[in-house]
Amino acid sequence: MDIQEKLFALQDIKYADFQSKLTPTIPREKIIGVRIPLARKLAKQYIMEEESKDFLKAIPHEYYDEDILHALLISEIKSYDLCVDLLDEFLPYVDNWAVCDIMSPGIFKKNKRELIKKIREWTKSDKTYTCRFGMEMLMSHYLDDDFKAEYLDIPASVHSEEYYVNMMIAWLFATALAKQWDATVPYIEKGRLDVWTHNKTIQKARESYRITEEQKEYLKSLKR
Repeated sequence: MDIQEKLFALQDIKYADFQSKLTPTIPREKIIGVRIPLARKLAKQYIMEEESKDFLKAIPHEYYDEDILHALLISEIKSYDLCVDLLDEFLPYVDNWAVCDIMSPGIFKKNKRELIKKIREWTKSDKTYTCRFGMEMLMSHYLDDDFKAEYLDIPASVHSEEYYVNMMIAWLFATALAKQWDATVPYIEKGRLDVWTHNKTIQKARESYRITEEQKEYLKSLKR
């Protein structure tokens, strides 16, 4: 049974219909309908098989669910260098937020010094989801113990017309406001972000339970 057959064996039509509404950029006929827990289980089983190496090279894939599986397989890779190489091959083919956002390589936690260099590279890409992925990795790995105020210059320097890029910038800054208020709020005060992204950041921050009521009122006064 090849990988497409394995995915179709896990098909849930109602889930496919639901997922199609969440990913409007993907034609419905390209969605098989494999629930994420089942896709994760398949990835953990499949990563040990020799056949998975061929699958990771066989891009672009035909179905959205194959892209999801590909993203989950990359997340299982235990070698940092191999993981980055596979990402650089795959990211140009990513065409929706769901595949982009489900990638979370565990090996990145042990390679912060090298990863920040790749993040700087990815966020400069003119490919929507390569740029978005870079900023998501920045948000995931560098807003806590490894935070440096200068890292906020990375997303602040991105100026894009792409909705899914700007939403990630807003999400990142809203999270940074919750975790690193003193270093982050000057970016809002000084209008460092594009107007739409600036206002969306304030909106998302004011929806957060991690932001105090006083901070929320102050952010409201900074709307543009």
